[in-house]
Amino acid sequence: MIPQRLVLATANRGKTAELAELLREWGTIDVLGLERFPGLTCPQERGATYAENAVSKATAVAVATGLPALADDSGLEVDALGGAPGIFSARYAGPGSSDAQRVAKLLAEVARVPVDRRSARFRCVVAIAWPEGRIETADGECRGRIASAPSGVGGFGYDPVFVSDDLERTFAEATPAEKRRVSHRARALHALGERLRCA
Repeated sequence: MIPQRLVLATANRGKTAELAELLREWGTIDVLGLERFPGLTCPQERGATYAENAVSKATAVAVATGLPALADDSGLEVDALGGAPGIFSARYAGPGSSDAQRVAKLLAEVARVPVDRRSARFRCVVAIAWPEGRIETADGECRGRIASAPSGVGGFGYDPVFVSDDLERTFAEATPAEKRRVSHRARALHALGERLRCA
């Protein structure tokens, strides 16, 4: 059953905005950002998988707020780099690094890889947790390749260098509506919504 009210367990403003927009697919829901709960922070991502990190964040926020909480963990996996940066995507250039720094490191790592061998995918696992302990998860994937240079001004994270196979341009060049249609996060949330409706 889809909750009527939930908290987004993330401090990333770009992700908060994107999740809130994607959740419109679930119907009329009162979506609360983490900023509504001063002093509350998500636990650090220490899991070995996207699912472990998403469940950890959702569970901690659900228990702390007494409300259902939704979290995700996602990452960019580049085949030529053995699947890196993967679950370390947010910390790829070191703790506290900016999006631009992470993108710069990624481009340096693939600089000698031919464009036709830069296949990659965005992966996402979303988790919703209830204060009483119930947990549901779902995942989503979007395939593409790494560009030679950043392009576009939209999105966040690695969006300027991820060329979506579905869109044939970077996520940063796509409109928000286009990205919502094909993104890993959109697919994961759609799958989770379907699961909750059938529960």
